[in-house]
Amino acid sequence: MAHWIEASPRGIYVRPADAWIDPSTPVDRALVTHGHADHARGGHGNVWATAETLAIMALRYGTHEGTPVAYGETVSLGGVDATWVPAGHVLGSAQILLEHAGERIVVTGDYKRRADPTCAPFEPIPCDIFITEATFGLPVFRHPPIEQEIDKLLGALQAAPDRCVLVGAYALGKAQRVIAELRARGHHDPIYIHGAMERMCDLYRDFGIDLGELAPATAASADQMRGKIVVSPPSALNDRWSRRLPEPITAMASGWMRVRQRARQKNVELPLVISDHADWDELTATIREVAPTETWVTHGREEGLVHWCETHQMKARALALVGYEDEDEG
Repeated sequence: MAHWIEASPRGIYVRPADAWIDPSTPVDRALVTHGHADHARGGHGNVWATAETLAIMALRYGTHEGTPVAYGETVSLGGVDATWVPAGHVLGSAQILLEHAGERIVVTGDYKRRADPTCAPFEPIPCDIFITEATFGLPVFRHPPIEQEIDKLLGALQAAPDRCVLVGAYALGKAQRVIAELRARGHHDPIYIHGAMERMCDLYRDFGIDLGELAPATAASADQMRGKIVVSPPSALNDRWSRRLPEPITAMASGWMRVRQRARQKNVELPLVISDHADWDELTATIREVAPTETWVTHGREEGLVHWCETHQMKARALALVGYEDEDEG
């Protein structure tokens, strides 16, 4: 089945189209699912992606303008029809449906099934081969409702009004989602952000995502930030930048906060289990819903999800593509 695509450490090669999906090195033709660095790179000759992803790539990697593809739009390359479908991961993220020789293959990139005010929701697509991520591909990873974690954050803030809560959140997707979810829970105070967040938050606003009042943390005094939330990259939680904050309660928003040892290693006082990836139940439910003839697993706990498929009489294989788990980046 599907002799016209192949997986290598470099990415997924679509032979008739002479194109790569999320290649890890520069290529002539790249089809990109979303803007995180383990999927989007600079230096490609031609790039097809959503307008949002192209804007993110230009901001982060200085890439030249590519060909924007709207959700539901189909591009034909070498007899292969490629259609971009929402993945629900971050702004502009897409699955790519490939149709050729009577077969349908879905490359998900990264995805989640939870509602997110900052991006279009995931759409399941029946297919013959389903290429899924497995970042949280173990039964221990079951994400709680995000409302519960946001209320935990707000509760910590209310309990210590003379301090601030410093939330470490990945600069693309996670930070904006945390801010938007805080607004949805009725928190309309100014939220202070690290300078590394400013341009990405501005980009989200350019695409119509309402983040409310944001202020640069570097321009504020310690007194101004008392009783307030500050959002920064995870790498800034314990560095010199954070020392000027008013007795910060250190928090981190990540699916990895389910693992207590990770929270302790990073000196996180308030772990928030907030993920932009599907958890174990969502991964397995999605495979059942899509009902593929074969599942290919990549980016994460591949063996666990492959084993689950095999115990449920579903054909599966691990791809071992080059990449890393973006939620664990500093």
